[in-house]
Amino acid sequence: MLEIGSIIDEKYKILSKIGQGGMSTVYLAINEKANKPWAIKEVRKTGVKDFEIVRQSLLVEIELLRKLKHPGLPSIIDIIDQGENFLIVMDYIEGNTLGDIILEKGVLSQEDVVDWAIQLCDVLDYLHTRRPPIIYRDMKPSNIMLRSDGSVVLIDFGTAREFKERSVADTTCLGTQGYAAPEQFGGMGQSDARTDIYSLGATLYHLVTGHNPTQPPYEMYPITHWNANLSTGLEKIILKCTQRNPEDRYQSAKDLKYALEHYRDLDVAAVKTYKNRMAAFGVTVGLAAAMFTGSIGTRIAASGIQEDDYAYYMNAAQKSTSTEDTIEYYLKAVATDCTQKDAYNGLMEVFSEDGVFDNQEEDILLKMTISVDKYLQKFKTHHPDEYADLCYAIGNTYWFYYIHEENRQSNAVAWFQNAMEYYETDDTKSMEWKRSKIYVEIGNFYKKIIPAQINGTDIGMYGEYWNNLMELKKLNDENPDRDLITLRFYEEIVTRTTEYARYFQEDGIELSEIESTFASMEEDMSGMEKGANQNVLNEIERLKDLIRNSDEMITSSYKGGKVS
Repeated sequence: MLEIGSIIDEKYKILSKIGQGGMSTVYLAINEKANKPWAIKEVRKTGVKDFEIVRQSLLVEIELLRKLKHPGLPSIIDIIDQGENFLIVMDYIEGNTLGDIILEKGVLSQEDVVDWAIQLCDVLDYLHTRRPPIIYRDMKPSNIMLRSDGSVVLIDFGTAREFKERSVADTTCLGTQGYAAPEQFGGMGQSDARTDIYSLGATLYHLVTGHNPTQPPYEMYPITHWNANLSTGLEKIILKCTQRNPEDRYQSAKDLKYALEHYRDLDVAAVKTYKNRMAAFGVTVGLAAAMFTGSIGTRIAASGIQEDDYAYYMNAAQKSTSTEDTIEYYLKAVATDCTQKDAYNGLMEVFSEDGVFDNQEEDILLKMTISVDKYLQKFKTHHPDEYADLCYAIGNTYWFYYIHEENRQSNAVAWFQNAMEYYETDDTKSMEWKRSKIYVEIGNFYKKIIPAQINGTDIGMYGEYWNNLMELKKLNDENPDRDLITLRFYEEIVTRTTEYARYFQEDGIELSEIESTFASMEEDMSGMEKGANQNVLNEIERLKDLIRNSDEMITSSYKGGKVS
């Protein structure tokens, strides 16, 4: 151990011991020439089991801190190897650790704890957004210094590591049991940003309840179990932070910070109804109808709260990185105010973003529209065009994304008809009204064509159908829909043209017109490829193959002459 009053490296005078851990001691020192205080961390080599691990973690700490610059992190000034020990000279952070403070006070103010947590989220976000990301891995009260001005500093980087994308698991368990996330103990993948979120959640739990997760009962109960006056909003946040599965936690420090900044918003009565967090997507579906019928009427009366809650849920949905949570937030926004379009549109975006509209998503949509139907009357009356836009979006989702091929068009047509009813119907009809009308006509063609073929009354129907396809393409050329919808529309043109080629010839559609249309589509696809995501690229490649395979079949059908 260093002697009080001794001079280190001819410039640092040891003034006092200010902290001690299992393998290190921290001293307050002063550079007398500069009259500036420093902290010196002494790490002893002797008597330390597995010193090579300690040495490696120490070198990591030094290298990490040397390249980091943030007001919530200390700076390394000097490193001294004395043979028997390592000395690290760093910024002296005047204040006390939260570990010492909680030992003295037992529990700490909820408001203060949230303020400190928001600051720590900024520190973690800084670390996690380095390239490569830096994972702290040992968040706990004793590693957080509180300055007199209320700011906090994260100290002791001995267990931090740079995130290695190809690594599948942590090789060494470093961290403090009770605060450390499950993946730090092996078998659940390597630690990442969500590991620090778990530890911060455990730290918050300790600070507001006074119950140390490293001591009996070794379990983190909901914080209101210990103190009913604590915020249920903060309780939700801590529970989410400390989920065993990293996928169920906040996915970034920014998301957690946003939640902490609005933790009081989660205390409102309508949210308390959903205190038990939906753990699975299917549960969300099952509760959707009850959520609307039970909460809309009471919330409409409190317009100020309603507006704030709606904005909160919309922001939360847009920032969430979990699909299930995003859907949940949008549903709550609709339940808060069913006369605004943004939450509906957000839901439709989520339902279609992966290119598939499945059974579970349809269940949510149907239960939502049934549950809020009487409230939608106000939406229809006061915002007819916005309601029509919603109907158009739902129709599009069914037509291009619905998982059940046999019901796609029939389900979509009803929504397109509804859209047409609420769009303006004068000479300045909207692009969406025109598209809706054509979709309805095409849908009716699919419904009627087989009976017409059987009855021999299908002559002329194919030419009209082709003209509708071309009119829809013309509208899309003028005002393109999203790439995935355009590509699936093009796929419909190719597959139906291949199927009906001889019938098109019978109804007077020239082969040159078909060839020109296909060439135009291929040109469009080439323009889409630049900057496209993988889903779009896959669709383009699949459609190009489809066109190549269809060309010969269509040409052969035309050469075969009229349908007998």
